Amino acid sequence: MLIASLAILFGFALLVWSADRFVDGAAASAGHFGMPPLLIGMVVVGFGTSAPEMVVSAMASLDGNPELALGNALGSNIVNIGLILGITAVIAPIAVQSKIIRKELPLLILISLFAGLLLWDGQLTRIEALVLLAGFFGLIGWSIYSGLKGKGDALEAETESELQANDMPLKNALMWLIVGLVLLVVSSRILVWGAVTIAQSLGVSDLIIGLTIVALGTSLPELAASVAAARKGEHDIAIGNVVGSNMFNILAVIGIAGTISPMSSIGMEVIYRDWLVMMGLTVALVVMCLGFRGPGRINRFEGGLLLLAISAYNLFLISTITG
Repeated sequence: MLIASLAILFGFALLVWSADRFVDGAAASAGHFGMPPLLIGMVVVGFGTSAPEMVVSAMASLDGNPELALGNALGSNIVNIGLILGITAVIAPIAVQSKIIRKELPLLILISLFAGLLLWDGQLTRIEALVLLAGFFGLIGWSIYSGLKGKGDALEAETESELQANDMPLKNALMWLIVGLVLLVVSSRILVWGAVTIAQSLGVSDLIIGLTIVALGTSLPELAASVAAARKGEHDIAIGNVVGSNMFNILAVIGIAGTISPMSSIGMEVIYRDWLVMMGLTVALVVMCLGFRGPGRINRFEGGLLLLAISAYNLFLISTITG
């Protein structure tokens, strides 16, 4: 138990550090090869911030724990909106100016609804998982198109400023890209082993561990990136990180996990509890950011409401464990 707990702590620390190195290396490498800043922000950084969830879920599925992978995906989306945007908005209210992000928000709603539809019958077949992966590649294609056509978008200026602040030689960029990716795999393997060991010791399901401990750990890179961006006034990067990550989590993370290890007995609590909470937070996010009654922004009060929502959800999960 002690060794497993230390493995989780070490895995988290290494995961966050390696994810940062991977994203910085990937973004700098793409810049050296002439990729437009907006495209780097939407595709490279978006993919990089979801890399921890993807690798952890792949490792969990390979180990025969697909429920941990599913919990990681749904839990990460809940953490991204409730905790990350909640904390970020309390520190510095988030204004949404990017037209591209405003177009992505309804798409996030549709993707979340589609995931619920696939999970409704209590299983996820390999064909359904492959459909999610196909949607992921379609999303990448749409992001590339939007990145090439979205000249002058607010997100472009913020991304370009961030790239200039983190500029590095190509040799260093490629080195951190490779090192970050390797350590992502290593840290994910350590984290999954520790989480599964503790779950078995406490008699807790892999799903609950995925929804809580693993989801929080794999979302730490987004937390650091969003808080830092908001404090610099880069509001669209802060919200864009979460919106992009949530879409990638549903399509790629669940898709990868289900392709490796199809899920034949998903408990209905996943729909009635976890998916519904994720859906409710997603709808709240869209309402806040599209600003139907005024400017699109998440103010401190709304950030506080998001924090209350995720706190209530986690307290409920804890009560089911202790009960």
